[in-house]
Amino acid sequence: MKFGIAVFPSKKLQDLANSYRKRYDPHYSLIPPHLTLKEPFDATDDEINEIAKKLGDVAKHAAPFTLRAYKISSFQPVNTVIYMKVDAVPELLSLYESLHSSEFGGESQYSFVPHITIAQKLSNDEHSDVYGSLRMAGVDHEETVDRFHLLYQLENGSWTVYETYRLGGDS
Repeated sequence: MKFGIAVFPSKKLQDLANSYRKRYDPHYSLIPPHLTLKEPFDATDDEINEIAKKLGDVAKHAAPFTLRAYKISSFQPVNTVIYMKVDAVPELLSLYESLHSSEFGGESQYSFVPHITIAQKLSNDEHSDVYGSLRMAGVDHEETVDRFHLLYQLENGSWTVYETYRLGGDS
């Protein structure tokens, strides 16, 4: 089965992201707006039980953090993903690093750019138009994040929560 680890922001920020995702993100119906902490990975039932226990330990030692979405950005020219850039605060970076230790399969193949995707799989022309208008609209949002989620993918491609972990150890 395929699993991933993510943070879901508050309803207020999800509603803002979804106002764009409805039009510009073909994955809109598969997963709510999120900040990916660990890319999708495969695990058996036995493996995920062990991983779930280890994630509990990570959560106990990780601190809540401020999620600040402060601008619209893009990964172009690598791809046409448009996203809300999230401030890379030390607590978030520490949590990310904990989830990319050897216990969890090691380092990611990508550099960590904290973000919430709002548009993807656009043509170059669409990207230019959408990116220009979204950058003018901007974003300025701040909230405290006190949990992350282990997710699993259903047969239809959608993602759902397997387990939730509270940062700082309160279950």
